Amino acid sequence: MLKDKLNQYTIILASGSPRRQQFFKEMDIPFSIQLKEIEEIYPNTLKAEEITNYLAELKANAFEDLKENDIVITSDTIVWHEEKALGKPKNYEDALQMLQSMSGKTHEVITSVCFKTKNKVETIYEVTKVTFKTLLDAEIIYYLDNYKPFDKAGSYGIQEWIGLIGISKIEGSYTNVVGMPVEKIYSKLLDYAKIY
Repeated sequence: MLKDKLNQYTIILASGSPRRQQFFKEMDIPFSIQLKEIEEIYPNTLKAEEITNYLAELKANAFEDLKENDIVITSDTIVWHEEKALGKPKNYEDALQMLQSMSGKTHEVITSVCFKTKNKVETIYEVTKVTFKTLLDAEIIYYLDNYKPFDKAGSYGIQEWIGLIGISKIEGSYTNVVGMPVEKIYSKLLDYAKIY
């Protein structure tokens, strides 16, 4: 459906995340993957979606000299918990502490998605509330040892074992917690299809 409407555009997904790439395949949209190395550093005055908006736009702005029909899509996700951003863990110990800190509590998963064309930059974001049951240390250790979620914000993947046994409640977009708010991206791309 969307594929036919977007055939005037070249969609460039600037993400190395297998989960985000899979979502684009499942949306049935033709796209290419291009990655640019950037340092993901943000001002420490930023909070919550200000962080993900800033980083998604930073990634998009690495793309210069876009053609008229190019749309670059970049994304950034954090876990926001107790007024702190939890990104990808630095090591095993960091991952253990993150999961222990979220045990029995509710945190927010925030993803920003930036759409950059030759003429404009637009950023959208989604916030999903996720509640963990009280996790046993043995459960956390089992998960870290067997699933090694060290490439994931907040040190967990909702679609993995810890999500199945540990998450008691979710409010908002499920796909957002997996990697990006697919329904919002689809709507935004429909807007581009109408503009053309």
